[in-house]
Amino acid sequence: MTAPTHRRNPWLMLAVFFGLVGVIALVGALAATTAPDAYNRYVLPEWALPSSLFSPVWTVLYIVLAVAGWTYWRTDGENQGFAAYGIGLLFNLMWISLFFAGGSTQVACVDIVLLDFTVIVTIALFYRRSRTAALLLVPYLAWLLYTTALNVAIIALNDVP
Repeated sequence: MTAPTHRRNPWLMLAVFFGLVGVIALVGALAATTAPDAYNRYVLPEWALPSSLFSPVWTVLYIVLAVAGWTYWRTDGENQGFAAYGIGLLFNLMWISLFFAGGSTQVACVDIVLLDFTVIVTIALFYRRSRTAALLLVPYLAWLLYTTALNVAIIALNDVP
């Protein structure tokens, strides 16, 4: 029998969430080593942000993702919420790999749309237990929607696979 969540060491679990999200961030960073060069080779829409902003934004968002997961865990969160959270992390990792390392912007676009829906579901599931955990994911969703629009624009403006 496992101990209720509130009896486990919360600081250890925070480290676990940071470790999990950190691995996703690290693998994504390795897959995107040429991201700034690749990004700058595309014809971009006027509203595209400079490539230098992406790393700092993702760093903050990965921190927020870890804290949101941990906050949800502290409420004895339901398995469905954790499943959606984990699936979202995998879609996130796949998008980076597909878009930059794989050079497949169209498949990456399908992936990020699935990620958008997964994060919306995660927010809804988190909200049932923790408004704070759900609200922490809203900036992440906003950034993903921007990134989705940018992915679509890159496909429309460039001759890309």
